[in-house]
Amino acid sequence: MKRKEKYKKIRWKWMVPFYIMMIPGLVYFLINNYMPMAGIVMAFKKIDYSKGIFGSDWNGLANFEFLFASGQFGTMVRNTILYNGVFIIFNTVLGITVAILLNEIRAKIANRIYQTVILLPYLMSWVVVSYLAFAFLSNETGFINNGILEKLGLTQINFYQEPKYWPWILLFVNEWKNIGFSMIIYLAAIVGISKDYYEAASVDGATRWQQITRITLPCLKPTIITMFILSVSKMFYSDFGLFFQVPKNSGILYPTTMTIDTYVYNALMKQNNPGMSAAAGFLQAIVGFVLVIGANALIRKISREDAIF
Repeated sequence: MKRKEKYKKIRWKWMVPFYIMMIPGLVYFLINNYMPMAGIVMAFKKIDYSKGIFGSDWNGLANFEFLFASGQFGTMVRNTILYNGVFIIFNTVLGITVAILLNEIRAKIANRIYQTVILLPYLMSWVVVSYLAFAFLSNETGFINNGILEKLGLTQINFYQEPKYWPWILLFVNEWKNIGFSMIIYLAAIVGISKDYYEAASVDGATRWQQITRITLPCLKPTIITMFILSVSKMFYSDFGLFFQVPKNSGILYPTTMTIDTYVYNALMKQNNPGMSAAAGFLQAIVGFVLVIGANALIRKISREDAIF
């Protein structure tokens, strides 16, 4: 018994530095993720600044009504879900493809350069990206209109007045900016695959394509599933910078660019009602939770060992 107690004391002393290292992360989690949860009550109150958040009167589900009563509810939900669905597919396919291609580059310097170039857009803010997009799409000074269409004798396009082009523009901009993050995740998983598998496959005469399809992709399955579940949890959210900054919040583009987040922001700016914004955030969180549970349950039925929980 004494030996066990002594061993526990030694082990505890050995773990103390690691617990101390966890404190900054735990404090950040507490302040950034858990303390704001008290603000959920705003979704069910009519905020009166003179009374404060907790002193304001309750108003039931009235804050949720502005979302459903709006004639644009179907449009913004459709845009939010469809865009995210397409983004998940393209991010997964392109991320895996680029990661595999980079893994095939044997020159270390070239590999690092390509990784940096692909990842660089992800590190840019959406404000910078929106100005870059404007430099290409502007009707007066844009490169596409003045550098391509005009030279070819074609009619110029006023992109910020034509909604039909924006599903493709938003898809391209999103992939250009975020492909680097997906690439890094999948490349890290590929690098972790044991080289013994590839050596054994080479001895058996497997081609490079066969090694990718029979070894690389199956080994990436757990990572793909994890990324899929995390992406599904955000199906009811939208990247505010992408849908607000890049289209310049142009009202004529709303049929193809308006999502729940941009609608709530515009409503908040016009009506100055934070309760509405809180209600939308609460609804998004609930739907995201349900989607995660559903996606994980589906994966458990298909492949139990690959489910997160």
